[in-house]
Formats: sequence, structure tokens, C-alpha cells
Amino acid sequence: MKIMTYNVQHCKNYLEQKIDYELIAKIIRESGAEFVGLNEMYSGGEGSKFPNQTKILSELSGYENYYFAEAIKLHGASPYGNAILSKSKMVSAETVIIPDPNPRKYKGYYETRCVLKAKFENGLTVLVVHVGLCPDEKENAIKTLLENITDEKCIVMGDFNIEPEDPLLAPIRERMQDAAHKFTEPKLSWPSDKPEMKIDYIFASKDIEIVSADIPDIVGADHRPHTAEIKF
Repeated sequence: MKIMTYNVQHCKNYLEQKIDYELIAKIIRESGAEFVGLNEMYSGGEGSKFPNQTKILSELSGYENYYFAEAIKLHGASPYGNAILSKSKMVSAETVIIPDPNPRKYKGYYETRCVLKAKFENGLTVLVVHVGLCPDEKENAIKTLLENITDEKCIVMGDFNIEPEDPLLAPIRERMQDAAHKFTEPKLSWPSDKPEMKIDYIFASKDIEIVSADIPDIVGADHRPHTAEIKF
């Protein structure tokens, strides 16, 4: 089974700097992934500046099942957060809000984030996350993930905004496998045209076999997608 995580920057073509649903859907469709976790997605609704992007991508890329997890409303009314596309039927899906740091300890940009938690008929639990930029946001995100991870049949994926050497990832690594250990050479994920760092991850519980992993040389959104093949 192939899975993929992809920060699509609300379906913006990185080179042309315009919304391009066809391009993002083509990348998703051609990946052949059973599950696709998406970051920086807008949803529709009254007052939203965008349509339901999750629904659009599901239809264009051929996925019957999808769920959008709202973290915040940007521009006053536009729901914004994570999403998942799946060829498998979901048993349940929920939005877990990551607590905001209180008080805020840093002067950087803060934004409320969430974890999308979906369970499937095959017993798999998938968590999709987009971690904040400030250190205290990252600490809260890791704590929230640890509270929602299951030690069997569990996948965690998304944009962590954390580089691989950061000790913040240690508690996740203690309970899960990093798919990157299957890379045949070093792989970076951002920015997509000339990547400088790896901040996108796929983690799997230890009962899952990770067969292979890749960050393909694809320039679509501002991140490159990260894929993995798994058995369980």
C-alpha cells in the first residue's frame, strides 16, 4: 500500500503562483497512493474566499472518501486546515485542535493548528498534522500527537516544520518508525524547486513494515510530496 503526505499551499502552483487544481490533482492521481494527507487546505462555506478544495481534489484525482479538518478561519471566514483523501472507507474522522501556547513565549508568528485523525475499515489509524513555527507551538503539537498515536496500525504524516536532527522528534521516534530510513540517498522536501531542508515526514507504528520511501523530484506546490510503501 502506498501513502503520501503533501503540503499543497492551498493548491497553488509554486512556479506560476496561481491556484492550479489540475496540477495538484495530477500529482496526487499519479502517485497511486491509497491515502493522501494534505496540509494548508481551504474549505468552502458562507463568506469563504475559496471553494471546498478537498472535494475538488477528490473528484479530480479519483478519491471517493475525504475529510477536511478545520484549524482556523483565515481572512475572517475561510476555513483552513488539513485534509485527507482515501480510496478506503473511513470508519470515523475527527479534528483534534492543538492547544495554543499560553502565554506565548516567542515573538514569532503563531497560528492555531490541528491534527486530523481518521480510522479506516482495515484497522488503520491515520493522523495528519501541520506543526506550528514557534518552539512552544511545536512542543504542544508533539504532545497532542503522542496523546493520539496508537501503537498498532498507525500512520502519522504531515509538515512538521522540524528538521530531522531536532530532539523534539525523539518522543515520536521512540514509538514509531521514520519512513526516511528507507531513503537510498538524502532527500529534502522544501522548497520544491531547490530544496534546502526536510520538514515533511511519514511515521509508522512498529508493527507496520515500511517497504520503501521517497521524496520525488516534483515541483508542484511549494513542498515536494513525501511517499512511502507499507505492509501491515
